[in-house]
Amino acid sequence: MSEPSTLVLTLDSGDVRIKLRPDLAPKHVERIVKLADDGFYDGVIFHRVIDGFMAQGGDPSGTGMGGSKEPNLNQEFSAEPHVRGVCSMARTNDPNTANSQFFICLDDATFLDRQYTVWGEVTEGMEHVDALPKGEPPRAPGKIVKARTEA
Repeated sequence: MSEPSTLVLTLDSGDVRIKLRPDLAPKHVERIVKLADDGFYDGVIFHRVIDGFMAQGGDPSGTGMGGSKEPNLNQEFSAEPHVRGVCSMARTNDPNTANSQFFICLDDATFLDRQYTVWGEVTEGMEHVDALPKGEPPRAPGKIVKARTEA
């Protein structure tokens, strides 16, 4: 069985296909794959969506304060630029606190470069990410209906 190379997030408006980047962040990709395969992300909302910046999700509590039961990950920063469609891990001020929350850049956000761990990039379905309700939190947040991986 080959390693998964794609994460598929089914949103209300359609599928978002994300190319996984283990070459940049092997431990973070491993975590995302495990959580997706365990059903962790199914039904989880995008609790913070800022127009022209990014859409953040991956917290089962929906508050932006929660995560998985897995231990936090040490950062795997790279020179990969935070541009539209890039997927990166959210964290606290401590760089080694990434867990399950992630964000998808809606526009270029290169001021985040080398400070957040890039683990993937949207290859299809960016229009569905763009369509997520905006807000911190959105009044009627969009959610991940289902997350799955594919080889």
